[in-house]
Formats: sequence, structure tokens, C-alpha cells
Amino acid sequence: MRDTKNKHRLSQAMLFIVLFGIVSLFSDMTHEGASSIRGSYLSLLGASAGTIGFISGLGELIGYSMRYFFGKLTDKTKKYWPMTILGYLLDIIAVPALALVGDHGWILACMLLVIQRMGKAIKKPAKDTIMSFAASQEGVGKSFGIQELLDQIGAFLGPVLLYIVMLFKTEGTTFQIYSTCFAFLAIPGAITIILLFVTKHKFPNPEHFEPEPKEYIPFKMKKEFVLYIAGISLFAFGFIDYSIIIMHISRTFTGIASGLAETSSIVNSGTIPLLYAGAMLVDAVAALFFGYMYDKKGVKALVLSTIISAPFAMFVFAFNSLPMVLLGIGLWGIGMGAQESILKAAVTSMVPKINRATGYGIFECSFGIFWFLGSWLLGVLYDISIPAMIVVSVVAQLAAIPLYLYSYKLHHAQEY
Repeated sequence: MRDTKNKHRLSQAMLFIVLFGIVSLFSDMTHEGASSIRGSYLSLLGASAGTIGFISGLGELIGYSMRYFFGKLTDKTKKYWPMTILGYLLDIIAVPALALVGDHGWILACMLLVIQRMGKAIKKPAKDTIMSFAASQEGVGKSFGIQELLDQIGAFLGPVLLYIVMLFKTEGTTFQIYSTCFAFLAIPGAITIILLFVTKHKFPNPEHFEPEPKEYIPFKMKKEFVLYIAGISLFAFGFIDYSIIIMHISRTFTGIASGLAETSSIVNSGTIPLLYAGAMLVDAVAALFFGYMYDKKGVKALVLSTIISAPFAMFVFAFNSLPMVLLGIGLWGIGMGAQESILKAAVTSMVPKINRATGYGIFECSFGIFWFLGSWLLGVLYDISIPAMIVVSVVAQLAAIPLYLYSYKLHHAQEY
């Protein structure tokens, strides 16, 4: 009888993971659709490479650093759903509002992007925590991999939607075309909010998926967790934001920002969203593959994904060759997939249930601070020395590997 009950609970846990993943699908369709043209849009509005790098990093800094505060708040109040819903509302509304900024309105556009990141800061600790409750029953690597797969299907469809909009919106300036694209993203945004409330109605108490611990375990910054945080911080520092990548491609192959007469016959302002869509497909497959691998091989999955993805900057920025750039974007997608599945799964393994939102908050706060510092520095280096930018990016990511291995060794030793 108990086995039957457990099987029923497990099946409900997986249903929750899939349903919540579909919510993420439409959410990612909204803001990742925006991300596919964000760098080009800001450049078109008059922002420099350094400014784009700074704003991208600042958005990540706010979006990640505030997660520590909201993670602590979530653990204290246990208001998992209210925090998740509030964050989704801010996140979703800010994206189509980009359609309302005027010509040369890059400052307002940057403010909206920061607001969008604030929404993510509010929702992410609560969202990841309630996901972890169900994931603990189904395998954390597999569960976060499935969610990331659904995420990235949305991240693929978002840019494809914009590509279709651009096919039909042929009249007007590039600015007007991009504004129309942002307006259309209100459609998947509205679907996101509707499905979010449907999921809440069906699963009002997702914390019940994971049994309560037999004894209270106070949260401590154990050595293995500190080492892990240091490793993911180095990874974040070296992982170049896609806004800089797409700005570089715009300047090199399409002439959008520089007014060049010659353009690639394949890469142009209309096909730029498809490049991001391709990266998101790679992200989806990588997340599922490395998620399953993490459940079986542990840290080896994280080490392998880092080794594979780390050289992406060399292929994107060192060659004026479209095949090399496409290879670099593919490797970038692998890094993103691992980041969104394995990194979260490891936190679930290291932090007890009662303090998990705090653990996610600390993890993502550190990640965001170093993403900000890295994006700013790498954006500045882009204007000064592209070879130096490439070296900093690759070395920082590879330097994380020893920290991952030592952290895993300590954690594994404590389990036994």
C-alpha cells in the first residue's frame, strides 16, 4: 500500500516538473526572444560596447545579488508561490514594454531590462526551491535537465517567433521592426501568467513532495559549498554575455551598428534571432544530457561540460568566419545548458530542504556579482583588445574545474 502511494507521489512530482517546465517554456519564449535582439537593439539605440556590457552585467548583478535577500525571505516566510508569481509578473511585463521606448531611448530600454532582471531575482530562489522539492523525488540532475529542456524549447521558439514577425513586418526602419517584435512577445507572456496560476491551483503545496528532515539542520557555509560557489563564480566571470556576442556579429557580418554597406547573405538583421534560437536548441539538448549524466557521474558531468564550452569565445571573436562563429555559438549553448541544469542540481544535493532557498540565493548572488564584473570587464576589453578578452574568458572558466573537483571530493567524503 505504501509503495503504491509512493509511486503515485512520484508520478505527481514528475507531472509538476513538466507542468512547471511548460510555464518556463512560455516565459523563456518571452524574455529569450527579447535576448536574441537585445544587443543589436541597444546598439541601434546608441549604446556602446562598454555600455552594453555594463548594463548586461548590471542587470545580472541586480538580478542575482538580490536573490540572496529574496531567498532568505522565502525561507523565512515559506511563501513560495506568492514570491514566484510576483517575480513572474515583473519579469514578463517588462519585456513587451521595450516596444514603447522611443528612438535613441537606450536609457529607458536599459531601465526596463534591469526591472526584468529584478523580477527574476524575486522569483528564482522560490521557483528553484519548489522545483527542488519535486526533483528530490525524481533525480535532481534529470529533473532540472527536463525543466531546462522545456525552458530552451521556449528559448528557441521566442527567436523563431521574432523571425516570423520580421518576415511580415518588412516596412519601416529597423528600430520600428524591432519595436514590433517586442510587442508580439506580450502573447507568450500572457500565456505564461495563465499557466502559472493553473499550476498553482493544481499544486498549491509543492513542498509536500519532499519529506521533512527528521531533525533541524541549521544552514552553514561548509567548505565544499564555499569551494563550489568559488568555482561557479569563476565560470560566471568568464562566460561572455550573449549581448556582446550578438553585437559583435551585427558589426562583423550585418553592418547594423556600423553602417557597413557589405553584409553577409546568410546573416542579416532578419536572421539574427535564429542564431540565438540555434544556441537555445543546443542548450536544451546539453541540459538534458548533462543532467542525466550528473545523476550517474556527479561532478564529471560539470567538468566535461566546462572543458567543451570554455573555448567558445575564441571561435566567436577570433575568426571572421561564419562557420567558426556558429561553432562558437554552439559551444556557448552547451555552457548555458550545463549552467541551468547541473549547477542547480548540485545546490539541491548540498543544501538541506529547510534552508534551500537561502542556499540558492547565496549561489545565485555570487554568480550574479561575478557575471556583472566579468561582463563589464569583457565588454571594455572588447573595445581595447579582443585577444585579451578571449584569454580572460577561457582561463577563468577552466580555472573553475579544480574547485569543482575539490568541492565534490569533500562532499562525497562527508556522505560516507
